[in-house]
Amino acid sequence: MANYLVAGAAGFIGSRISSMLLEQGHSVIGVDNLNDSYDPRVKRHRLEKLQPVAGFHFYKQDICNLPTLRDVFAKHQPVQAVLNLAARAGVRQSVQDPWGFVDTNLTGTLNLLECCRQYDVPKFVFTSTSGVYGANPPLPTPETAESDHPVQPYAASKKAAEVMCHAYHRLYGLDVTVFRFFSVYGPYSRPDMVMFRFIQWIAEGKPVKIFGDGGQTRAFTHLDDVARGALLGLKPVGYEIVNLGGHESISILEMAHQLERLIGRKAELQFLPPNPADVRGNQADVTKATRLLGWRSSIPLEQGLASLVEWYNAERSWTSKVLTP
Repeated sequence: MANYLVAGAAGFIGSRISSMLLEQGHSVIGVDNLNDSYDPRVKRHRLEKLQPVAGFHFYKQDICNLPTLRDVFAKHQPVQAVLNLAARAGVRQSVQDPWGFVDTNLTGTLNLLECCRQYDVPKFVFTSTSGVYGANPPLPTPETAESDHPVQPYAASKKAAEVMCHAYHRLYGLDVTVFRFFSVYGPYSRPDMVMFRFIQWIAEGKPVKIFGDGGQTRAFTHLDDVARGALLGLKPVGYEIVNLGGHESISILEMAHQLERLIGRKAELQFLPPNPADVRGNQADVTKATRLLGWRSSIPLEQGLASLVEWYNAERSWTSKVLTP
């Protein structure tokens, strides 16, 4: 079977992709610096699920450190593909520390691309964000929509990395699939993501903070759906940008009410001023993903929310204590 290097293997999406590759019998070289950009307990729990699995090789390394990254590639030749899930993520955090986001999301990606060139890795999968489409994209949004005016440093750093991926495709023939994810949710998510925060706040009787009036909409996409799509993107495509997004759009306020019903507890809603880094709505046009990869989202939002609440309750001994900004 194949050797795949997964950068960000202890991350929310990277850990699920690593698990799926291992289930298929592949070898996974996992790289993650286990930084403390959010409560590290979540990363530790993800990693604890992967480390006992045969074929998983883990390196606590930063993709911004090119010499140590080269050492990892040299030790595991040949590598059939690199999947870059390593990122500093978070709309609001990127406003506070744009330098950290540029370091990981752009320089780190460049280092991985350079290792692909040096070690003859034929395939690169890069995960970007729907945030590149800016404040007022057409809904649903196709890949051809304007993407040159992101509204915060997180999306700007991802757009810059997309362009760098294209340069390496053009110069060195590297086959690249760029995925633009739309509002991913699921078990072991980052604690700064809205689903995790709302479930914890409602379940533990804390105020539920909503920025703006709650009318902003998201077409949430389940973790298993985007991980499945990322693996489909390992096929040769040349250079393609592909949306992966859910088919059901919901307002933030209605989502809070659905979670109230699932948890069985009334939320104390606290409305705060709108955040200028947020977009009003997102929803993916996935026509290209269906045509090119045979992909569509398959997990209904109602089912995904119920399973997420069930997971939270099953892991409540530690999920209830996770720091949620």
